[in-house]
Amino acid sequence: MRAVEIAEAEIAKLGQRLEKDAERARWNANPEDAQRALVKLVLTLVEFLRRLMERQAIRRMEDGTLDDDEVERIGLALMRLEETIVQLCEQFGIDPDELGLDLGPLGKLF
Repeated sequence: MRAVEIAEAEIAKLGQRLEKDAERARWNANPEDAQRALVKLVLTLVEFLRRLMERQAIRRMEDGTLDDDEVERIGLALMRLEETIVQLCEQFGIDPDELGLDLGPLGKLF
């Protein structure tokens, strides 16, 4: 009988947790929230692409396929892109650490 009570309590806790998660996942139709959510999604995608390009540039630099001028231009472009992302995050009240997508069982995008 005791095991049944414990299982019921665990099920109740799980149900409460699922309700809380569902409330957080629910879309809020407030126009300001929708705008912020869209900006956050776009910035997440831009940050993902920036990191991808940075890794590719590092790989090409290590392989010796970039000359010094190309390394300088790519580095400057990536730095400016990162600065722009940070500025847009500040403008829309988004913490840059919030950027990223939760891919469920696969984990966070970055």
